[in-house]
Amino acid sequence: MANDKSLIIAVDLRSHENNLAHRTKDIDRERLIVRRGQPFSITLQLTDSLPPEHHLELVLHLGKGDEVVIKVQKERGTGDKWWFNQQGAQDEMLLTLHSPADAIIGQYQLSVLMMSPDGRILEKNDKIKFHLLFNPWCKDDVVYLPDESLLQEYVMNESGLIFMGSWDDIKSIPWNYGQFEDHVMDICFEVLDNSKDALKNPEMDMEHRFDPVYVTRIITAMVNANDDRGVLSGRWVEPYSDGVAPYRWTGSVQILQKWSEAGTEAVRYGQCWVFAAVACTVLRCLGIPTRLITNFSSAHDVDGNLTIDFLLDEKLERFNSRGRSDSSWNFHCWVESWFRRDDLPEGNDGWQVLDPTPQERSDGEFCCGPCPVKAIKEGNLAVKYDAPFVFAEVNADIIYWIVQKDGQRQKIRVDQNTVGQNISTKSVYGDHREDVTLHYKYPEGSKKEREVYEKAGRPVTEPSNVTAKPGQLQLTIKHAKPVFGTDFDVIIEVKNDGEKDAHAQLTMLAMAVTYNSLHRGECQRQTTSVTVPAHKAHREVLRLHYDDYVRCVSEHHLIRVKAFLEAPGENEPIMTMANIPLSMPEVLIQMTGKAVVKEQATAYISFTNPLPVPLKDGVFTVEGAGLLSATEIRVNGDIAPGQKISVKLSFSPTRTGVKKLLVDFDSDRLKDVKGVATVVVHKRRSPIIAGF
Repeated sequence: MANDKSLIIAVDLRSHENNLAHRTKDIDRERLIVRRGQPFSITLQLTDSLPPEHHLELVLHLGKGDEVVIKVQKERGTGDKWWFNQQGAQDEMLLTLHSPADAIIGQYQLSVLMMSPDGRILEKNDKIKFHLLFNPWCKDDVVYLPDESLLQEYVMNESGLIFMGSWDDIKSIPWNYGQFEDHVMDICFEVLDNSKDALKNPEMDMEHRFDPVYVTRIITAMVNANDDRGVLSGRWVEPYSDGVAPYRWTGSVQILQKWSEAGTEAVRYGQCWVFAAVACTVLRCLGIPTRLITNFSSAHDVDGNLTIDFLLDEKLERFNSRGRSDSSWNFHCWVESWFRRDDLPEGNDGWQVLDPTPQERSDGEFCCGPCPVKAIKEGNLAVKYDAPFVFAEVNADIIYWIVQKDGQRQKIRVDQNTVGQNISTKSVYGDHREDVTLHYKYPEGSKKEREVYEKAGRPVTEPSNVTAKPGQLQLTIKHAKPVFGTDFDVIIEVKNDGEKDAHAQLTMLAMAVTYNSLHRGECQRQTTSVTVPAHKAHREVLRLHYDDYVRCVSEHHLIRVKAFLEAPGENEPIMTMANIPLSMPEVLIQMTGKAVVKEQATAYISFTNPLPVPLKDGVFTVEGAGLLSATEIRVNGDIAPGQKISVKLSFSPTRTGVKKLLVDFDSDRLKDVKGVATVVVHKRRSPIIAGF
């Protein structure tokens, strides 16, 4: 440098003011975190006024190896360039930087250069760092969302609900997204930095981080650990002893922290709602409006023919065919993110499906989307990305076949209305469900819905020898809403609409299944001969005892009952089935007193054992954004049948506002029991000074 004495002696990033204006103060109050397309100001403290013949130049650096270097213009450009203006008053100078609305997101290093009239660098300060995020409040940003109430939910809300269960018995669990918790933003950028693209070609990767299509696609690949350094390993069957069972998680923060602390080693284990929730955290943190979606009766179409073919053997069990087979999940979770699709024809903007659960490869990677929801509704399956797969998830027809001993297939049931029901997300206006099914498809069974299905490529020719003829017998399954731990009855009704008595054989089968239809074991089977008088109905009762189903029931507490009726010579075989979710108890949470930031608060957590047997190894897991990080409280000794236990929790809230305290209870025989409480955290009162 030409001079010995520095003119710039201090830099004030004005983080408090900037972060407040850019809605990032909950991420960090000390570091500078701003959103693109919105100006921010920093102050230079000088030893003296800037000599009139000298001038400042600003240079931005991105990436660990300076993959991108940007010279900041001194005057306003065409709108797609960084530029700055300066105001000086003696020994202080205010610099206001303007980023374009399509700037690259990431951590920037800003160099301030003091230049001589002949272009020599007299002084350089390159210790200035800040983060830049997407800006859904900026109308020129492709992620712009013009409704403030939606922004508060889909960007700013750190807690949510995830809907689960079955289409006719929808339940929800609370989830702590925690996108503004300590270190989460840094981990989100670490996720991007460890993608295959970033490791292979850092410069190309960095240059593409202006585009939410690129960024969201990377995230859906990186949330699962298939084929890369991703965050979560999936597992759909026990044991989970070498990790954490998917149902144990109550939030994303601990998962992201574990991944980062382990040097990008995959965290065990996730299932679809965990993958989706972690993706939601990352996307909201980066500034992309995102919501978690649950699709009930979700189809997984392996061969792309828009039908889900279930092959059953003569015992009504899944036929073991070679290779992977189609499936239908009780529910499946993904996320939708909001942005403009400049890479697609008009009409594809808005909500985009992104699915981080590893199911099928997309361009060689285990990722899915972004796929415009509008394209799914209209059956436009040529648009990027993965539209045929997403379309089948919400629209496929289900066909059940019996594979006979000679290999012949007999079609026993065609279902055009089951897949894609009650597609759900948390309401913007509170803790209740919003149904978004009509965003994805026209009303089920409507003429328009069938037209779209045809347009999308429904098979139009089927072998005539497998078409079932309508018969005179009807088969239905009725059940109450049983509680896990009790005995209950399932009623199978055979109705005869014919003119003469019907003689048939009825097989009733109860089995335990997972939410994604994996068979976990047979609970009970009965076969009986029935006679049904003309224009009458006959009922059979299948009683399910706790001791029978507890041996094989999965952690999702789901029983599937199938009924199969054969009346040779009178009626084609018919089958019906019902998924029976076993309802779970609740964890109760009671706050005492008023919650004040950085002061100790107390909650009492209680739970009553509903089972006829003792529970061992009881443990509560508690967490909440702005309240406390994930904490385990173990229960001493066994919990007897009917016994109520209560534990005390003390914590000091870190941030003000309306927060959610989330609790999960697990034991040897009872798992995935949830509870949630709303906690209003108040500001600390200023001390009253005596004498005033």
